[in-house]
Order: sequence, then C-alpha cells, then structure tokens
Amino acid sequence: MSLVIRETRMEIIIREAEIGDSKSITELSNQLGYNTIHTETQNRLKKIIERTDNRVYVATVSQKIVGWIHGFYAMRVESEFFVEIGGLVVNENFRKNGIGKKLVDKMMEWTQLQNCRKVRVRCNVIRKDSHKFYENIGFEMNKEQKIFDKKLT
Repeated sequence: MSLVIRETRMEIIIREAEIGDSKSITELSNQLGYNTIHTETQNRLKKIIERTDNRVYVATVSQKIVGWIHGFYAMRVESEFFVEIGGLVVNENFRKNGIGKKLVDKMMEWTQLQNCRKVRVRCNVIRKDSHKFYENIGFEMNKEQKIFDKKLT
C-alpha cells in the first residue's frame, strides 16, 4: 500500500538542480520506470548543468526532492526554435499537488528568457495520465510519431 500525500498548504520550492541532487533524481527516474544508476545520472547531470542551453529544476517539499524537470533549447532548420521538456517526474506520493505544474511553469519562464515562444514535450503513448496532465495545463497535441534509434558501435 502506498502513501499518497495531498496537502494544499505544503511549501513547494523550485530551484535549479545541483550535482548533489543526482541521487534523488535517480530514485525518481527509477520510480517512473527508467532503469538508471546513480553514477550514470550524476555524470549526465554534471554535463547538462554545465551547458547554458539546458536547464534542470527540482521541486522540494520540506527539503526533500519530490520532482524534477529537464528542458533544452532545440533548434531546427525547418521550424522556429523551441524548448523541449526532456523529462518531468514527480514522486508518486506527491502527485496531484500542483508540483508538476510548478515545474513546467518554471521551465516556461526559462523558455521566455531564451526568446522562445514554444515549449514542446513528447509523451510515451502509454502514459495517459501524462497526456491528460499536459492538456490540463494548456498544451495541445500536435502530432503522433514513432521514434527510431540506432545504436552506434
């Protein structure tokens, strides 16, 4: 049985991620089904934090990290530049408390600082709750697509 916390008066603080947050970010990522280990997350986070065209924010409640968002500046030859949300995770026990929206709002602020007028997010087709979340905060579905990867040896 899981504990779900619904509190209207909890203080949610959004701040830029720091390298010391990597363990909590790993745990949250794994909670959503991503199989990653702390050292990998730490190495990726370090590289991302060093870049000016990427931003990672964390949400804290009582100094505990309960969510994170990663956004990056995306350039395309054929269309206007935009910021893409590369990942958004909120602790399952803290969902439906406005934390995800606060993280997205913070990313929207950063997007405006990049002189962009659009934020894009890609959602796995099986994540119906995510689709509903984004639609509820003003995102519109633009298209469906398949993503192909090819590993290099």
